[in-house]
Amino acid sequence: MIEPRLATGVQISAMKRLAEADGGFATILKKGDATSGAILLIGQIRGAQPRLYDRYPSLDGQTVWHIVDLGVDLAETGDAAIQNYWQKRCARDPDLWVFELDVASAARLDGLLSAFN
Repeated sequence: MIEPRLATGVQISAMKRLAEADGGFATILKKGDATSGAILLIGQIRGAQPRLYDRYPSLDGQTVWHIVDLGVDLAETGDAAIQNYWQKRCARDPDLWVFELDVASAARLDGLLSAFN
């Protein structure tokens, strides 16, 4: 049985509004399929500590956010490595959304991610 889920465009819009309501910043770097596109999320804390998150289904059918390990020191080469990664992913998956969140704390980022599993 297939469970209904929110369209990707609706999820992105909701995450953006929640981040901005708390004083954060959110931007769409690339739009994908509005109904069922995957989301690649770049999370930052006050413009620093960029991390790349991808969402995968777990064994129980739910989705879970995972940090993408790029194999580089993100403090030194974060922006270039992240941009290179998502551009390559978009070339393979034209339905992919790339979304960036910049929030005030790690707790706020974790809260947003857990709200949209």
